[in-house]
Amino acid sequence: MKLEKVTEQTRVAAKRWYDDACGTAHALELVGERWSLLIVRELMFGPRRFGELRAALPGISANVLTQRLAGLEAAGVLRRQTLAPPASVQVYGLTAWGYEAEESIQALGRWAARSPDHDPTLPISPASIMLSFRTMFKGAGGWRATIGFRFGPESFVIRVADTLEVTREEPDGVADVVLATEPTIVAAFVYGKVPLGELPIAVTGDAAVARGFAALFTLPPKVPVE
Repeated sequence: MKLEKVTEQTRVAAKRWYDDACGTAHALELVGERWSLLIVRELMFGPRRFGELRAALPGISANVLTQRLAGLEAAGVLRRQTLAPPASVQVYGLTAWGYEAEESIQALGRWAARSPDHDPTLPISPASIMLSFRTMFKGAGGWRATIGFRFGPESFVIRVADTLEVTREEPDGVADVVLATEPTIVAAFVYGKVPLGELPIAVTGDAAVARGFAALFTLPPKVPVE
């Protein structure tokens, strides 16, 4: 395969921090700025409005979010679009190539979760807890169920079978059980193994299904401190 040199004309929108041909170096140039990869994470379940992204990332300023969105758009990771009437609002969504970043995000998350400094009790966004389930799922051994989650205005449905499918949708009439609470509380239930009855979770439907779902997940062991 012939290697083609990228000229100044063909890399107008690109940043070069490292001048290094390694794909990892270029990945950092694409999504390595603070907040960029988390913006990609938040878009893994479909396009979002500017305000929705800012609400999911409470530490980011409007100015920085604008800059990061512009950079990701220039890099081809996401694109802007306007929803059809009556919504007629601008949203940001990943390109097909942008969605391919999920595998890398999952691998990085599994690796970092083994750090002794990783604190699973810190705040987590709805999209992040949903993505963590796709990351940590190792199979259900034939167990099947549909679980709904409500986090304020956001709703998700998880369908567990041979694979784990997560969609952003209304769970009523679809899920075997619906859990309404905060993402951090769900993390305590699923990963912290705190009993369901000890947490502020509104449960609608079969609580046994919720407990069966939580039993599918464990965090990876921490790296021993040397």
